[in-house]
Amino acid sequence: HLLPDVQAASSMYMAQSSAANAQILSLNNQLYMTRYIRNYLANDANRTQLLPANSGIESANIESQIAEYNKQLLQRNSLVANSSTENPLVVDMDQALASMRGAIIRSIDNQIVTLNSQIKSLRQTEQQTTSRIAANPTQAKYLLSVERQQKVKEALYLFLLQKREENELSQAFTAYNTRIVTPPHGSMLPTSPVHKNIFMVAFALGLLIPIVIIFMRENMNTRVRGRKDLENLTIPFIGEIPLFTRKKKGILGKKPQEVKAVIVKEGNRDIINEAFRVLRTNLEFMTGKDKTSNVIIMTSFNPGSGKSFLTMNIAVSLAIKGKKVLVIDGDLRHASASSYIDSPDKGLSDYLGGRIDNLDEIIVPDPKHKSMDILPVGTIPPNPTELLFDERLKQTIDTVREQYDYVLIDCPPVELVADTQIIEKLADRTVFVVRAGLLERSMLAELEKIYEEKKYKNMSLILNGTEGSGGRYGYRYGYRYGYHYGYGSGYH
Repeated sequence: HLLPDVQAASSMYMAQSSAANAQILSLNNQLYMTRYIRNYLANDANRTQLLPANSGIESANIESQIAEYNKQLLQRNSLVANSSTENPLVVDMDQALASMRGAIIRSIDNQIVTLNSQIKSLRQTEQQTTSRIAANPTQAKYLLSVERQQKVKEALYLFLLQKREENELSQAFTAYNTRIVTPPHGSMLPTSPVHKNIFMVAFALGLLIPIVIIFMRENMNTRVRGRKDLENLTIPFIGEIPLFTRKKKGILGKKPQEVKAVIVKEGNRDIINEAFRVLRTNLEFMTGKDKTSNVIIMTSFNPGSGKSFLTMNIAVSLAIKGKKVLVIDGDLRHASASSYIDSPDKGLSDYLGGRIDNLDEIIVPDPKHKSMDILPVGTIPPNPTELLFDERLKQTIDTVREQYDYVLIDCPPVELVADTQIIEKLADRTVFVVRAGLLERSMLAELEKIYEEKKYKNMSLILNGTEGSGGRYGYRYGYRYGYHYGYGSGYH
């Protein structure tokens, strides 16, 4: 007795489902055609082809855009047939058509989003209806589902057939109203490329590029390049050391081994040895024979300027001449000069710290030069600045001043730590090392200011690492600073 009610409910649900499916079908058809038109537009191969006039997209805006696009495309194709694709009008029309294609694609993308939203909503409604129909007998539900699917597929198939026929008819009846106005003609010789113009441009570039490179290299380099950059300074200049490079291959071709810093040798007449002889002569003339001017500190603005390299080689040059020389490693943080004698365990820091009382015990004779001694750092202290304030440092300087013709103190760079300023108060002269290619030219004014304000006694300059016509000389340094203060280490 419930069958009539079930049939009525089924009829009602089927009517709702059919209506929803019909709407989904219509929207799917629109979505299919919309995507087809969108892909058609996105394909560059179709950029000169007309768009289907009856696209099936229920959007007056898109249909009007397609109609206008086809109209402009027909005009463009007609113009190309009468001229060429390089015609300025054709180029402008291509740009306009590209903009129109972009606008149509954006409109189609918006339409696709709208259609997907509508289809999603209808499918939710259809799913609710299907759930209610599921309560009916299995056979009735199966038959209804088969019938519904058959109708959907049949309608979609017929719709697609209809649209295909419409598109074929539309393309078949598209007429091009074109005619040849003037037959093509031209020269047998190519108009492009013109070899003469190519040669002229290549010649001009061949001159311009080296000039630009040289100009940029000379004007963008802000660092000291040579003696000429120091001409405006009033600081006494005592010598110039050329760049010296010498490498040895490591075992199995690995990283090159370091070369010992001392390159001054008795009897050598190469340019680097001659440069140190000139420097030695100027230094002797500057200090004279007075014992009150023989304690000299070597310092710089930058790490890597070559202070330790110059200190050791100047000392060797003086020792070769028979002068009694003492090199004091005043860099308690880095111990650069100490590495020349393999960095002994005992040295200046141990003497200043009171662990050793006999100064002669820590002075090491140079193994190669009888008149040259070295006072190494010894133990690297955690408090180098405090040690340098000790009265023993003054006593040490006073003692060795009388025992040696020259006392050379290798000090840290002045801008990094205060150690050099402490040692300078006990010294007689200060030699600043300026490294070519390292010190910024803007720092020369600061250097001149230090000299004018007499912050350091009897200041003079050495220019290190210059490149001249005599070949490539000098010494490569890798100088990174510090101990317990965030600096690296290594002596070269």
